[in-house]
Order: sequence, then structure tokens, then C-alpha cells
Amino acid sequence: MENKEIIIEKEKVGSSLLEFISVLVKYRWFLFWFVFIITAGATTFALLSPKWYKSTSSVFPAEKNDLLSMLSGVSNLAKGFSASKGLAALTGSNSEADRYVAILKSSTMTKDIINKFNLRKHYKMEDDFYEDIVKEWFSNLELEIQDEGNLTITVYDKDPKLAATIANYLVQRLNEINTDLSITNAKANREFVEKRYFQNLTDIKNLETQMQSFQEKYGVVAVPEQIEATVKSMSTIYADLYKKEIEYNVLKQTYGLDHPLVNTSKIEMNELKNKIKQLNNGNDDSQKDVKLIIPFKEAPAIGNEYIKIFRNLEIQYKILEFIQPLYEQAKVEEARNTPSVLVIDKAEPATKKSKPKISIYASISLIVSLFLGLAIVFTLELLNKFKIMDSNKYNFIVSEFSKDLKKFSKK
Repeated sequence: MENKEIIIEKEKVGSSLLEFISVLVKYRWFLFWFVFIITAGATTFALLSPKWYKSTSSVFPAEKNDLLSMLSGVSNLAKGFSASKGLAALTGSNSEADRYVAILKSSTMTKDIINKFNLRKHYKMEDDFYEDIVKEWFSNLELEIQDEGNLTITVYDKDPKLAATIANYLVQRLNEINTDLSITNAKANREFVEKRYFQNLTDIKNLETQMQSFQEKYGVVAVPEQIEATVKSMSTIYADLYKKEIEYNVLKQTYGLDHPLVNTSKIEMNELKNKIKQLNNGNDDSQKDVKLIIPFKEAPAIGNEYIKIFRNLEIQYKILEFIQPLYEQAKVEEARNTPSVLVIDKAEPATKKSKPKISIYASISLIVSLFLGLAIVFTLELLNKFKIMDSNKYNFIVSEFSKDLKKFSKK
């Protein structure tokens, strides 16, 4: 049973193939002339069509050297920041090539090209809308970012010299516009950095004034060192006092209260207590002008206030260390007016046409006409079979289509 089905299937395939070949043989001359006429017509059209030439210019982003990186004393953070790239440099930005494409496709650039080279008249579109001229211009412009990072600008035109002129003018205007944008961006960055720089100087001046007032008020120069000296001095005096108290008690028990040694020891002990009291209250002779030893009771408050001022001052100094070279770099970038686009290949007038390509026209017309001819042939063959199988329905369909055609022809 299975062998019979396989045989029947093979017979169907074989008969279909034979039928296909028979149809091709039957309409071979129709297909030949149909394909030949369409292909020859398309090729002739390509030969007689106006010749278009293309001129290509290649540009590369100019390398921006960091001038301050050659100077000493510049922080690594400042070296890595390019003021010409703006604040976006801290968060990332698009590539320069994408920036160039945006400029070349901008309305400003498009309007400039159309007016300068009078493309309305050149394209013979005097009565057309401006938007149609823009579309025609963009159809003759190709912008492509290569894998190497350079941008190629290709212009198509019937005049090879004009194509080269427009391509080179695009590069010129691209350089001018991009340089202006860079300077404008650098100016905005300089103004921002300058404002922060002068604010930093003001903050430092105010904190230095606070530090001076603090030192004059408390008569201190170096608070941490003086507090350390205070603690050491007080420790020594307290130790001497404890020793003297022990000595006094021993002498008192040994010799009695009226003994000269006991009186001397008592006087020394009282002097030590008086000294401690003077140091705690800040009445000691060593604390009159410059307090080499800070009053012990005032030490915590003085140290806390000193740390606050000193900490804020150190922060502002760190900011100044970063922002001062950045400010200088921003001024340099604003004043810089070097080309931002390097021309790798200048556009030259083409000597060989770019389009229409005869081979492409011939190949496409050959393929299209062949498939169209086959569709017509097999449609005719199908109608013939339908006519033989059911002539009444065939005549009905033909008559109805004929009526419709007559109606449309009268309209």
C-alpha cells in the first residue's frame, strides 16, 4: 500500500514537471521577446538617463590636547576633565562623529546649502515646496560613520565639479559650526567654574578670618599641640601635688604641726594647689599673652570649635586644589580657536559616473520581466484549461469583465 502511494506521488511530481516544461516550450517565444524587450528598454533608459557623479570627503575629529597635563601640581581629577566637553564629560556623551552627522543634517546647514548653491533652480524645482527640495537634497547626500571612526561625506550631482564643491563646503561649514559650539560650550563651562572658584576664595577668606579671630580670642596658635601640652603639664603638677601631700602627712605625723619642715611642706603643697587653680581659670602668667597652656576647663570647648573651623578650612583648600587648575584650563579652552575637524580626504571632481549603473538596471529588469512573463504565461494556461473544463462559466466571466471594461471606457 505504501509503495503504491509513493509511486502515485512520483507520477504526480513527474507530470507536474513535464507540464511546466511543456508550458515553457509552448510560450518560449513570448517569454523571450517579453524579457528581451523589457530588459532592453530598461538598459536603454539607463544609457539615456542623465549621468550622476559623486564626490566624497572624509573627516576625522581633531584630537584635543590637555594643555595643563604638562604642568606640575595638577590633580589627576583636573587632568581628566576637559572643559571643552562641558559637564557632560563627567557622565558620558555621544561620539564626535554622531555630533558631526547631527550638524550636517541640521536645518541651519540644510538651508545654507540650498540658498548658497541655489538648489531650487539647480534641481529645477522652482515651483515646488521647500520640504520637497530638502528631500531631494537629502537623497543626494550620504553620511556614513566608518569603523575606523572617521566620517565620510558623499554628495551626488550631475555636475562633478559642483558635487566636489558642495562636499568641501560642507566640511568647511561643519568645522566652523562645531568650533563655534565648542567655544560656546567652553564659555558656559568657564563661567560656571569661575563662579565656583570665586565662591571658594570667598569661603577661604571668611574661614581664615574666623581662625584669626579664634586665635586672638583664646590666645592660641596650635590647639592640638597646646592641649597636649596642657594635659602633660597638669598631669605633672597633679603628680607633684600628690607627692607633696604624702610628704606633708608623713612629716606632720613624724615631727608635729609646728616643725619647720612641716610648715615648708605645707607651703609648697598650697603653692601647687594655687598653681592648678590658676591654670584651670586661665590666670597663670604663661597664659596672659599667648596661651601656651590652655585653661584645662576650656580645653574641650576650644578644641571642638577649633576642629570645626580647621575642618571647613581644609575642605575649602582641597576644593581650591582641584578647581584652580580647572578654572585655568577652562579659560584656555574658551580662548582656543583651533580646527575641530581634520580633513583626511578632500573631495575631488569625479571622472566616472556613479549612477545609473547599467548592470544593475539590466539585472533587475531581467529578473523582474522573467517572473512577470512566467506569471502571465501560467495565468493564460490556467484560463485555457478553465475554458476547456467549463466553457459556460468561462464565457460568463469573460462577458462580465467585458461589460465592466466598457463601462470604465465610457467614463
